[in-house]
This record gives sequence, C-alpha cells and structure tokens, in this order.
Amino acid sequence: MLSASAAAFRSAGARAASLRPAVRAASTMTDSYPIIDHKFDAVVVGAGGAGLRAAFGLTEAGFSTACITKLFPTRSHTVAAQGGVNAALGNMEPDDWRWHMYDTVKGSDWLGDQDAIHYMCKEAPDSVIELENYGMPFSRTEEGKIYQRAFGGQSYNYGKGGQAHRCCAVADRTGHSLLHTLYGESLRHDTAYFIEYFAMDLIMNDEGECVGVMAMCMEDGTIHRFNCNNTVLATGGFGRCYFSATSAHACTGDGNAMVSRAGLQQSDLEFVQFHPTGIYGAGCLITEGTRGEGGYLINSEGERYMERYAPTAKDLASRDVVSRSSTIEIREGRGVGPNKDHVYLQLSHLPAEILNERLPGISETAAIFAGVDVTKEPIPVLPTVHYNMGGVPTNYTGQVLYNRQDGTGDHIVPGLYAAGEASCASVHGANRLGANSLLDIVVFGRACAHKIAQESTPGEAIKPLPANAGEASIRNLDAVRYASGQASVADLRLEMQKTMQNHAAVFRTGEVLREGVEKMDNIYGQMTNDLKTTDRSLVWNTDLIEALELQNLMICANQTVVSGEAREESRGAHSREDFPDRSDEYDYSRPIEGQEKVGMDDHWRKHTMSDIDIETGKVTLNYRPVIDHTLDAEECAWVPPAVRAY
Repeated sequence: MLSASAAAFRSAGARAASLRPAVRAASTMTDSYPIIDHKFDAVVVGAGGAGLRAAFGLTEAGFSTACITKLFPTRSHTVAAQGGVNAALGNMEPDDWRWHMYDTVKGSDWLGDQDAIHYMCKEAPDSVIELENYGMPFSRTEEGKIYQRAFGGQSYNYGKGGQAHRCCAVADRTGHSLLHTLYGESLRHDTAYFIEYFAMDLIMNDEGECVGVMAMCMEDGTIHRFNCNNTVLATGGFGRCYFSATSAHACTGDGNAMVSRAGLQQSDLEFVQFHPTGIYGAGCLITEGTRGEGGYLINSEGERYMERYAPTAKDLASRDVVSRSSTIEIREGRGVGPNKDHVYLQLSHLPAEILNERLPGISETAAIFAGVDVTKEPIPVLPTVHYNMGGVPTNYTGQVLYNRQDGTGDHIVPGLYAAGEASCASVHGANRLGANSLLDIVVFGRACAHKIAQESTPGEAIKPLPANAGEASIRNLDAVRYASGQASVADLRLEMQKTMQNHAAVFRTGEVLREGVEKMDNIYGQMTNDLKTTDRSLVWNTDLIEALELQNLMICANQTVVSGEAREESRGAHSREDFPDRSDEYDYSRPIEGQEKVGMDDHWRKHTMSDIDIETGKVTLNYRPVIDHTLDAEECAWVPPAVRAY
C-alpha cells in the first residue's frame, strides 16, 4: 500500500502515459527501446550556470555525478545574459548586502521569501569573489577593482541613498563569460557529462522519493535510466511558450514539466517578466546595462517619458514598471514607427569609447537585428518576454517542496533539488530585479551541492528503482514518435505562442485571461488527441524532440494562464486592469494601527501552487503563505510591506 506522501507525489509512471494519439502494445516497449542503466550518487539535469555550479560542486565534494544536458554546456541560455551580477562589493561607493536585500524584497513586490533573499544577498559578495578566483574576467575600474554599473531597482541606504552601482559586469557579455568560466572550472573535476541527452521524466518511488531520471540520447536514440539518490533540476525557464521572447528556442520548461508529470507542484507561474527592451520585430535582448550606462527611452515626441512614471529612478525603475510605462505610451498613441507600435532606446549621446568598451555586444546586435548604428540612431524596442519568476518551489537550500492543504504545510520532496530559472526559491517574487538572475544561479547551484553534501555521503547505497521504472516515459515517447493525427507540432506550438502572447501579456483582464484559459484548453486537447509527427526514426529526430518540448511548454503554459486568471490583483509583473491594486493583509498605503488583518483566503500576498492533470490538462490551484522572516533577525530584520514606488 502506498504511503500518504506517495499519494501526493504520484510517480511519473502513473501520469506520463497520456498525450498519445496511438500507442502500440506495452509489451513491445522494452523490446523496441532497450534501456541502458547508470548509477550515480547525484544527477544534475541542465548545464547552464546553475547546473554547472551544482555539478562541479558535487564532484568536488566527492560525489559521483552525472550532468545530463540537451545542449553542449556553453550553448546553454546563460550565455545570453548581458548586464551583470549583483553583489554589494562597494567598489564604486560604500555598499551593504542588507541594502541589496531591501531592493530585492521591494522589487519582488513583497511576494519574495525573505529567508531566501537574505541568504542570496549575503552570499553574493563571496560568490562574485569566487567567480573572480575561477578566472572570470570582470571589467575593471582604474584602481583594478571589479567594475560595477548602475542597474534597475538598485539603491543605497534602504532606498534613501540614490542609485546604487552594484552590478558586476564583463562589458555586456557577462553571461557568456560566466558560463565559459564555470564550464572551464567544471573540467577540472571528474563530472560525467551526457551531452545532447534529452531528459524525459523523473523517477519517483512509492515513498515519494526521487530516485532518478529517464533520458534519451538524441544522437542514436538510445534510452538511458539514471538511478541516483539526489537529482538537481537546472533546466532554465519556459519563455518559448510566448510568440516573442528573448529566450533561446531551447527554453521549453523541461524540468518544470518533469516535476508536473511527477504529480508535484509548480509555484507562481503567472509572474512572467517582460524585459522593457527587446529589439522590435526580432525580440533580441538589449541589456538594461544600456540604461545603466546612461541610455534612456523616448517616445514619438522625443520625450524621456520614464521621468513621468518613475520620477526618482526614471529609466532604472524595476522592469515591470518600465515595461508597463512603455506599453501605456504605445497605447496612448505616442509610439514610434509607421504603426506607432514601439518606442526608442537612445544611446547616441554616449561617448563612442563607452559604447566600445562597455556595450560592444549591444552595438553589434543593434546593427545586425535592427540595422541601426547606435552612435547615430536610436534602437527600436518593445517589451518582450524575458524571464519566469515562478517555477519549481524550493527552500533556500534548493530542496523541492510540496505544500499540503491538510494543515501540515510545506514538505520536502526527498532526493529532489532545483536551482536557477527552473526553480522558485522565491527570491524574485512577483518581479525579478535585473542582474539578480546570474546571482541566483550561482548562489543556489552552489547551495544545492552544499545541502546534498550535508544530507548524503559519497558512495552510500543508492535507493533501488521501483518496478517498471521509466516504462510510462517510453510509452509516451513511442506514442509521440508514431503520432498520426492532423495537427503538426509547428502549428500547435504557434497557436499556443500566439494565445499566450495575446491573453497573458503585460496588461491583463479577467475576460481576456478566461478566453486564454479556454483556448489553451482546446490546444492542449488537440495535442493530446490529434498530434502529428512525420519522422519515425530515432537518430537526431528533431520532429520527435520538438514534440516532447511542446508537451513541456503546454504543461507550463496551461498552469501560467490559469494561475493568472485566478489572481485578482496587480502585483509586480502580473498587472490586472480589472484589479489595478495590490491586495495585502493590510492596506499599506495608510498606518496599519487600528486595521484588522485580512485572512489569507481574502488577500493575494501568497504563493500560487499549481498542479496539472497531464491527461486532461486540468489545473488545480492552492496557496501557501509568503515567508516574511529572515534567517537571523538580529543580523538582518525583515522588510515590512509598503507602497512600492520608484
């Protein structure tokens, strides 16, 4: 008989057998797809910044570690990060990590968990120095210190000391430098890399423990079953469920969907960050560092409109504020171009030596994708999907959580960890501050390795696999490979992306979100019942891999739009025109003395927890409270909610 936890943590094998228009007899599965078994102390899925940091941290601690990645490590999306990594080093002016924590809590619109934010911001300086010691070639000041630029939402002295210079940068190619530095460091250690392997499902046992991963080698089509005591998910976000995104095409929410198929929850998926400056028409990222170096946004009248929306921070307000401001300018007829449907980012007033030294990549990107010489012309830009604040819920040590509604609250899922954009610690809450993502991946990738080292011993007995482990994954793979419906992967993906772009955008209303829920439900049903693939081979079958990625995107997109429709407030990146105000336990626009605290059921300062029925696409929501306490009240007091203004 299954334990209570096993009932909550339904195995991947119980639910991944859906989405199959036609399935051959199960008895032929193992004959058609021989399984190659592996045993490791730990398995990391993903080889971006978080995955590499976790993997070599585990190997360094003596654990036999496998790193499964569908891309060569230096092609991971971390490579596209431009602006920098936040840390209170104080190289430009005096700084304090507590001020960084304050800015991060405020940026999260008080949906961030303050114990995790405390941990991240305190660890930030040591993490950056560690990267420097690994050989990361940071830009330098004249004194030889790490150069730190201004970035959005950053301040000194708890918001009272003006714009902070806290963002440690390598020109405008910080992610590229970080990823290559971490990959180079990882090669010093004996990590077993499984490159161009597509992770399909988690393997959960009857006690609700994660005991491994199913994966497919894309080069030859072989199926691999990894048995381990500890699994770290570091698979990145799912920005590609939108039509226009700065995300790479590989950002398909694979780890998030693996968690959902295992019967576990995702958290706060409705919070999707739109970066204010994606190149119009192309969607390529133009870093916030351009505004940190002195660039600014203008409308059709040549006005620096951010001075109206954020009088103090101006163009360096938090990203959700800037994206909404640009959208309002366009809506009110002050957009630029023939259709007045975008705005301009002005850099031509900056000295050429600054552009060449600190923004060389941006100058090149603007020339290639917008045909613009930034020394003479503004760059056409538009708010573009950039980052998922939500993801797999974890605590500040990276352990995955499951929240029960029986009064017992959060429970740790044994053997399962997550870090980076795939996870939700939640340090970003309702809105991530720029340059906190590269910090997040390094701090929490390392935290996963440290926690596993505390909880486990290298070489200890590996928990056995359950009977028929991975059978449902193979059944689903076979179903997709031989799918003979009418709807192609490309058509369904485009329909999903346009639905999300139109129905879960910068501004949202209940009516539009409900239409989105209905449309996504129909698209999900098409995928389940009428999917069509054409390539029946197993060797480099991109049609098959894209179909599996579509399943993952659809699982994440469905939970996103349903969570957004349910949240009847505006907070951070989730902006409801029919509910324009933030809904807290108190009205923080006036003194709380004399106010009666509103119960959790009647306000929205709480985390959404969503799970999905894989066969039907039906999403179920519940909620868990935000963590307001820090790790040490004497070292760092909590930041009480307040009106959020820049």
